[in-house]
Amino acid sequence: MLLGNLLKSINKDYRKIHVEGISFDSRKVKKRDIFFAIKGNKTSGTKFINDAILKGASAIVSSKKVKYKNQKIPFVLVKDVRKSLAEACSNFYKKKPSNIIAVTGTNGKSSVAYFFYQILILSNIPVASIGTLGILSNNYNKKTKLTSMDALSLHKNLQILSKNKINNVILEASSHGLDQKRLNNLNIKSGIFTNLSHDHLDYHNNMKSYFNSKMYLFNNLLSKNSNIITDEENKEFKIIRNIANRRKIKKITIGSNSGNIKILQNRYKERKQIVKISINSKIFTLEVPLIGYFQIKNLLMAILAASTCGLEEKKIFKLIKKIKPVPGRLECIANLNNNSNIVVDFAHTPDALEQSLIAIKKQFKKEIIIVFGCGGDRDKKKRFTMGKIAKKYCRKIFVTDDNPRNENPKKIRNAIMKGCKKSATNIGNRKDAIKLAINELHSNEILLVAGKGHENTQDYGNKILNFSDKKVIIEILRKRKSINKKESSWSNFLVKKAFKNKNLKNIDYSGVSINTKTIKKNNIFFALKGKNTDGHNFVDKAIMKGAIKSIVDKKIRNLSKKKIIRVKNTFSSLNDLAKVTRNNTQAQIIGITGSVGKTTLKNLISFALKNYGKVYYSPHSYNNKFGVPLSLCNLKQNTDYGIFEIGMDKKGEINNLSKIVKPEIGIITNISEAHIKNFKTLKDIARAKAEIIDNIFEGGNIVLNKDDKFFNFLSNKATKKKISVTSFSFKKKANIYL
Repeated sequence: MLLGNLLKSINKDYRKIHVEGISFDSRKVKKRDIFFAIKGNKTSGTKFINDAILKGASAIVSSKKVKYKNQKIPFVLVKDVRKSLAEACSNFYKKKPSNIIAVTGTNGKSSVAYFFYQILILSNIPVASIGTLGILSNNYNKKTKLTSMDALSLHKNLQILSKNKINNVILEASSHGLDQKRLNNLNIKSGIFTNLSHDHLDYHNNMKSYFNSKMYLFNNLLSKNSNIITDEENKEFKIIRNIANRRKIKKITIGSNSGNIKILQNRYKERKQIVKISINSKIFTLEVPLIGYFQIKNLLMAILAASTCGLEEKKIFKLIKKIKPVPGRLECIANLNNNSNIVVDFAHTPDALEQSLIAIKKQFKKEIIIVFGCGGDRDKKKRFTMGKIAKKYCRKIFVTDDNPRNENPKKIRNAIMKGCKKSATNIGNRKDAIKLAINELHSNEILLVAGKGHENTQDYGNKILNFSDKKVIIEILRKRKSINKKESSWSNFLVKKAFKNKNLKNIDYSGVSINTKTIKKNNIFFALKGKNTDGHNFVDKAIMKGAIKSIVDKKIRNLSKKKIIRVKNTFSSLNDLAKVTRNNTQAQIIGITGSVGKTTLKNLISFALKNYGKVYYSPHSYNNKFGVPLSLCNLKQNTDYGIFEIGMDKKGEINNLSKIVKPEIGIITNISEAHIKNFKTLKDIARAKAEIIDNIFEGGNIVLNKDDKFFNFLSNKATKKKISVTSFSFKKKANIYL
């Protein structure tokens, strides 16, 4: 090929020079290659011009004037040598896939790319993904070192993919890759922006520079008639929207309150999520086998990208249940026989680590142990911050080596330890740290091994070790024969957690009771003191009827100690067990209060929900300080929905009870004069009923009666607490009305 066909701005005298290849590494130069002298972080390619000439380079391209021995070899001076390299590569490897999509952002690039790749594979459409996981395609796969490969490798591989009849390609666009013009001269049809947070400031110096490098994709690289796909809830959305409007690029978005795909509801079910979305005014419910709400957002952006390829959303939604987690991205490696789990994640930035920990906490409702470190030769400021984040969310921390590269590993760990303080153990050997963390893992807890994800090596600068977090975890567990076994006794775990410092073994109870008239075999009996009777007088009867244990707070004569658990206060212990049960259940919890109609509504809801899963609801009208904790204690491990009445006689009672119930969905049926004797006005009753709103999970829902005169008062309080309001009415226009 002629040099003039590679670079448009070439001097007339050089246009007819014959070029057979392109190189920017003098060690790889071949005869008649054009050599691009690029300035790197550590050295400049201009130092190797003579080496390139000795190897037969036919021309030299540089942004800097230099002297070299063989002046006969043409020297081309350009403004930006990296831009010129991308231009030359694009012209040398002309054949490209017709639909190229680029995804950028701090976190989520690999996830969006991998989800897009899977959707098209499941739809039998030839596709390739290029990024952190390497090159993935139907018939051409290759490992790569960088998230965004160099321009020469990129264009070369795109031509190979095109020749293999792959026309849909998604690229991960890193800030380094964009800043260094590696993605220039590509016909990019869609650009995706996931999010922005603290990272790579060792390279970019500040967040503004880092953000601008991301925006280069949208400001400079997107072609005409292209698309921008993003999340409207990102704080950067306004800037991206302005870019789209200025360049007349189509916006396709996701969001909670607006967007092409609106996320209406999200709830967790073990390692799955149930997501309700709205698209084109139609509502769909998706069951997704992923951990973490942010992965839902990544998936939805991948769905929008797939829809630009001509796929119908309906067809895509049918495939979603087959989607697999991204390797090393909140990937659950093991479910242990004590009902604990081990998860591996690539999180290596403060925001990514925090989001992963929040996601795990929300989805599994378990305490967290973490193993993590920070990379060397990278942004040093984030180490202390990541230590603080780990301390905030984790019960136990093991600080270990990540990829120290050319830095002293001990110094990196010490910087992290300053953020963790006393809650962390400092242990350099990563395998030993993982082994200790697994030893530390109690029943119903999560171990997160963070930082390296899918990586199979560990970089110590002068040596590269073969190391995979996933393989190490599986190897340790195989030796212990504890992988993939189901928990034999969830209830035993709850008792141990509720009654701290008690040497309790094999209390596999079937339920909890405070009444010997209704007690069943293997129930735990709580001897409570009431106004007229004392449960301690019936302990022997409870044991006779098959109670596995009786919880007492005073001496019981003529009864085996093996049948008794002595506590300070039986009522407090009942509440402790209720709280532990609530905090560890995977069930979606509904709390109902109001002046009238609670029991009827509870029965109606439970009847309806039986069509969708396993339901437990409080028996009879168990809505007081005894009935609510007792009902919660009887939740089972496999319960999908728990429905509880919350009653009151006076101010503060609903607050106390709903703190234990912690509903995701609250309902206030109405406000009327029931229990008015304990209140001065109806408004006081409304305030007391409104206490449930304070204890609904953030982002939860409250169902309110729009015909009630206190609707606005209750609705405003819910809105301030970021609780979604669903209204019903006989007379007025509401979410549901006659």
